[in-house]
Amino acid sequence: MRLIVGYLATPSGKDGLVLGAQLARSLGAQLDICMVLPPDRSLPAKVPSEAGYDDILAARAHDWLAEAKASVPEDIQVEVHLSFHESFAQGLLDEVDRLSALAIVVGASGDGLLGRHAIGSVSTELLHSAHVPVALAPRGTRHSAATAIREVTCALGTRVGADVVLNTAVRTSELMQVPLRLVSLVALDPQNDLRDHRDTAESARERARNHARDTLDIARAALPAEFPIEVIIADGSTVESAVRQLDWQDGDLVMVGSSRLAQPRKLFLGSTAAKMLRVLPVPMVVVPKHEFTQPEALS
Repeated sequence: MRLIVGYLATPSGKDGLVLGAQLARSLGAQLDICMVLPPDRSLPAKVPSEAGYDDILAARAHDWLAEAKASVPEDIQVEVHLSFHESFAQGLLDEVDRLSALAIVVGASGDGLLGRHAIGSVSTELLHSAHVPVALAPRGTRHSAATAIREVTCALGTRVGADVVLNTAVRTSELMQVPLRLVSLVALDPQNDLRDHRDTAESARERARNHARDTLDIARAALPAEFPIEVIIADGSTVESAVRQLDWQDGDLVMVGSSRLAQPRKLFLGSTAAKMLRVLPVPMVVVPKHEFTQPEALS
């Protein structure tokens, strides 16, 4: 099992690296630190052409990768990779295929608030084109005291693909041997597939309770007896207020599914997940919308 970290020698790059290490340790996976440089870079006016600017840049990149590798705890198997592509995101996707990696980990863009997510151009491209799960580290993850994932939270609605993210979260929790928390978003989603035009606030909440019970039964049936699992109905006037009311701790991880607009085996960040990201203080994993015969962790 291999996980890719899209790395830059920046604070956000270090955020992604720390999350990658937490995931790798929890899953018993190898960590592949990947840096992507643009090809045929134009030479700055102050750099003589004979200096071999591309060679200098590549050498510096190798130094950055070596420093990143040295920062990963010794109990985690790690390799570093340097490649060239016009698009950093597409370069990472090419590495996913080459290395048969199961997921990509990236940090927030540099202008985000501490402890919050900020989606930059690379994250946006990955969230619209990746065929594997993408794990997003909020700004400041590099300061996390957690050495591994503490708990997996699965945020669920009723739309097509909800079963995929549920199965993925169940399998991931089991492999990591960490508690699973299921959060029903039905009551907060005006377009959920269970809603009836005659619904009142109470009838909508009753539907949410039924959905939560059904989801819990499905998860329990797939997990060993006595496995720690709970279900919560997200409560609040908005998605953001509901997320704020949930208890979050260092080492927590949230898993969400792709929007119904996503193509098969592709990602597309839905509106509910995007609202969650605005206030979520812990990492989020977005799972592609595709079917599989057996639930696999982060795949």
